[in-house]
Amino acid sequence: MAKLLVENVSVAFPLYHGESRSLKKTVFAAASGRMGQDAKHRLTVEALRNVSFSLNTGDRLGFIGSNGAGKTTLLRTMAGIYEPVAGRMVIDGVVTALLDPGQGMNFELTGNENIRMRALFNGYTDAQIKDLQEDVAQFSELGDFLSLPVRTYSSGMIVRLGFALATAIHPQILLMDEWILAGDAAFLGKARERLETMVGSAEILVLSSHNPAILMQWCNRLIWMDSGRVHADGTPEEILAAYLPQDQFEQAKMAAAHAMTAA
Repeated sequence: MAKLLVENVSVAFPLYHGESRSLKKTVFAAASGRMGQDAKHRLTVEALRNVSFSLNTGDRLGFIGSNGAGKTTLLRTMAGIYEPVAGRMVIDGVVTALLDPGQGMNFELTGNENIRMRALFNGYTDAQIKDLQEDVAQFSELGDFLSLPVRTYSSGMIVRLGFALATAIHPQILLMDEWILAGDAAFLGKARERLETMVGSAEILVLSSHNPAILMQWCNRLIWMDSGRVHADGTPEEILAAYLPQDQFEQAKMAAAHAMTAA
């Protein structure tokens, strides 16, 4: 049984890089009331402040909020990319994060070497590694390019490899930042079908999206993030009814209902 606990988590980033000063960041932080100091007396901006929630098997949590509200930062913190300055996180279960197509890849290695590296990281046997390589090769349609360094790939090829790799390993806890889709129409169809299968099989889903219809379709709980804090926490209909203008809310309900009927 998968579990995830986020308790009073705060994340802060320094405003200064070396001796340079980012005026844009300073003005934004001052305007939002999120400026502070770290232990080294550097000016910081609080990206997350005292965020708390818990999830168990069967939970489908979505994040909504404006740009800069803290949604992606929270996902990256849950994925272990950022370290909280306060609070704690407890994760019980295998986690996969679909946050960046190139995430976890070594661009100097070949595609096949990256597949093997990912498999070894997940404790796969030789037989499982072979199956994974065949699955990724078939889905990505990269052919002989899998024998070349990833740095020689186009951006679309990197997305294909990253997406195929991430969705070939079925997690207990799935973290997603929007939908990672790229390529021609045929690949888009394959990617969506594969992603929906992965979402359905995950014990816990955490999704950040600006698409209210997707949030209503896939989630049974939403958190509205604002200025790095939890502004509201409730059912998708409760949160979206408060977050969206009435006409957009009704459109989202219709789109979600149509998608669920067509599935």
